[in-house]
Amino acid sequence: MLKSAVAGLSRVANTLAIATNAMGTLVVLALVILLNADVIARGVFSSPIRGTYEMVQFSVVLIVFLQLADVVRVDRLTRSDGFLNLMHSRRPGLTANIRRIINAISAIFMALIAYVTFPEFLHMWDTNDYFGVPGLFTLPWWPVKLVITVGSALACLIFVLKVVTAQDRPQLIRTPEHDEPPT
Repeated sequence: MLKSAVAGLSRVANTLAIATNAMGTLVVLALVILLNADVIARGVFSSPIRGTYEMVQFSVVLIVFLQLADVVRVDRLTRSDGFLNLMHSRRPGLTANIRRIINAISAIFMALIAYVTFPEFLHMWDTNDYFGVPGLFTLPWWPVKLVITVGSALACLIFVLKVVTAQDRPQLIRTPEHDEPPT
């Protein structure tokens, strides 16, 4: 019963992580279009697009937190685990436990980020706070706080699922440096 519940929750979390990653990719695409349009507007019309700087700041935070959960899901979060990879062949049980501890600590940090930013989101929603230059270009703060909260909460959930399900050893993917001649 518990195993099927964890598997179902894992499927939902993985699906959400993939969906938020896709949204982050769309934000990257929109940012590329915006920057290219701004360069063209500056060069051809000598008139930059208003708010480009603010939209870039806005977008970078969105990209990071929209894609964070999927990066955690596929074990591509930047970290140094060379020592654990070396230790795995000699002490696989100890290595697995250390990885679970690291994942648990990571879940705690992600939960703390979500816990701190959720009240900030609610405050920004209520007060309609904006950033930017008033009269020139402004954007509301609440979407940024919402994405930080949701992204870190989803990353926390995935870390917790990794601890519970003991998914502790990422599969090492090796790509050939050059094509091998057929034998």
